Amino acid sequence: MGITEKIKEIEIEMARTQKNKATEYHLGLLKAKLARYRAQLLEPAAGSGKSPGEGFYVRMSGDARVAFIGFPEIDIIVKSTLSFSADSEIFQLTKTKSEVASYEFTTLTAIPGVIEYDGAEIQALDLPGIIQGASEGKGRGRQVIAAAKTADLILIVLDCAKSRDQRRLLEIKTGGGITFNATCKLTHIDERTVQGILREYQIHNANVLIREDVTLDDFVDVILESHRKYIKCLYVYNKIDCISLEEVDRLAREPNTVVISCEWSLNLDYLLDRIWDELGLLRIYTKKRGQYPDFKEALIVRDNSTVEDVCHAIHRNIAENFKTCYVWGRSAKHQPQRVGLNFPVADEDVISIITK
Repeated sequence: MGITEKIKEIEIEMARTQKNKATEYHLGLLKAKLARYRAQLLEPAAGSGKSPGEGFYVRMSGDARVAFIGFPEIDIIVKSTLSFSADSEIFQLTKTKSEVASYEFTTLTAIPGVIEYDGAEIQALDLPGIIQGASEGKGRGRQVIAAAKTADLILIVLDCAKSRDQRRLLEIKTGGGITFNATCKLTHIDERTVQGILREYQIHNANVLIREDVTLDDFVDVILESHRKYIKCLYVYNKIDCISLEEVDRLAREPNTVVISCEWSLNLDYLLDRIWDELGLLRIYTKKRGQYPDFKEALIVRDNSTVEDVCHAIHRNIAENFKTCYVWGRSAKHQPQRVGLNFPVADEDVISIITK
């Protein structure tokens, strides 16, 4: 029996099991098994001959990576137009052309492109449309999700006319040496349930300390934490020209949301600015002693970077021979400020590194 069939069997058993105190332990084990099987679908075991995202491997390039995710029809209404259509008169984010047609599932694999923004090169992945049940491997969902997990930012592209249903579907989630202690009253789980779940995951030695009244799902999430990756996300609502101003205003006020219209080229510049802000990249300019700064080409580093990180971005040996550094810009208290390797830099800082 395959994993998908096992998942279906567990879901059926959970549906027909009445929820009460007597069945709480049994349901807890079923939930733990269900979470484990779903994790196996997304992250195949080592030696299985399959890799997560098999067939969708795209070599990392550029200063960051963003991934476009949506339902199959999104391919023809926004993704290919917004991110990868080289001959689009509306807006061009990248230089790569993606096939566009008037039918669903236009994009069949991960297609890379490059977004150029103020000297930075951001790799963009146009992923195939996902269908309901993608988290269980349907419609090559495993490969789509695995490819998306390599991104620094995910753009979930939605149709304004179907926004509520589409967003709801995409957000569905997807004994022995064990000691147990709780510092508060537990109303959702007990020691027997915790030990049963740990045994299900082959965890036979653990010190469990619970400080708040967690649910069974919360406890399973902690166990699966090493298999999960949290990535920044923006919801991009297209076709705002087809809905009322009141609805546009409502959508625009939702958190982590950008509203656009590809057909009318509305708000697309703002979308690009939001992508940059969410990625948290910094532009650092260099200056040689006695010369003007070079503003033609910036060094791109991550947010919270230090002078040492900038040194590594230039050449790995510079930090080893570092003597001192002068910084002009928002991070400096005075212009210039003499700093060391651990000094945090800010966007658009100018630095002059002196080596031994």
